[in-house]
Amino acid sequence: MTDRPLTLMAVHAHPDDEATGTGGVLARYAAEGIRTVLVTCTDGGCGDGPGGVKPGDPGHDTAAVALMRRQELEASCDVLKVSDLEMLDYADSGMTGWPSNDAPGSFWQTPVQEGAARLAELMRHYRPDVVVTYDENGFYGHPDHIQAHRITMAALEMTALTPKVYWTTMPRSMMQRFGEIMREFHEDMPEPDPAEAAAMAKIGLPDDEITTWVDATAFSGQKFDALAAHASQGENIFFLKMGKERFGELMGIETFVRVQDATGVAIPENDLFAGLR
Repeated sequence: MTDRPLTLMAVHAHPDDEATGTGGVLARYAAEGIRTVLVTCTDGGCGDGPGGVKPGDPGHDTAAVALMRRQELEASCDVLKVSDLEMLDYADSGMTGWPSNDAPGSFWQTPVQEGAARLAELMRHYRPDVVVTYDENGFYGHPDHIQAHRITMAALEMTALTPKVYWTTMPRSMMQRFGEIMREFHEDMPEPDPAEAAAMAKIGLPDDEITTWVDATAFSGQKFDALAAHASQGENIFFLKMGKERFGELMGIETFVRVQDATGVAIPENDLFAGLR
């Protein structure tokens, strides 16, 4: 036996990502006395500036946006009771196809082994029992999400650790429900073109392929407040438009695919720490 606390490490790409897919588990497991470690890989500098000014537009100051988003991230971590925040501070690469993808020093341009070595050092320090990150497509194809996946899996190979490893996902049934709700809030929203609809249909997984369903409904208020802490990006955070009650109904269950396990616990499971306590 050891006095070392059970530890969850979530590896995310940008400030605000921690709240969307893992805000519930971060809050729930913190409340259960588990140490929660958040690693945020980029500075978020390609986010919106004050007044919603976009990257590349006059008045967008990448350094100022990064500072603002760090402050928002710290506020989100306070809401979720995150034990430890670690920032790798790579430059935000922006959305797919943006010129910032190719900028020297951007996360997307960073050699995987370099980023992995830094993350492996954090893993050796915290010795997580559970690691959570994105799948190989970064859930929806964002370059920084893909890179976060790559450095996480490479870092695990660099260490002698054998945590349970999970990738965030969404059941297809829920993705369909999201589409219905978005149309409800935006009645004039045009139907996506066939190519876009086909791409959207590939996001997430069939319900029966999801291995882990964690009920964090009791913590959905914290999750909502954590998202709201990222006020500068509010225009891009659709979920805030729902209000807390509806948000809790829709976002209270967080879903994952278990990709590494040494416990032998049967799936489907309802606890990332099943077999560890």
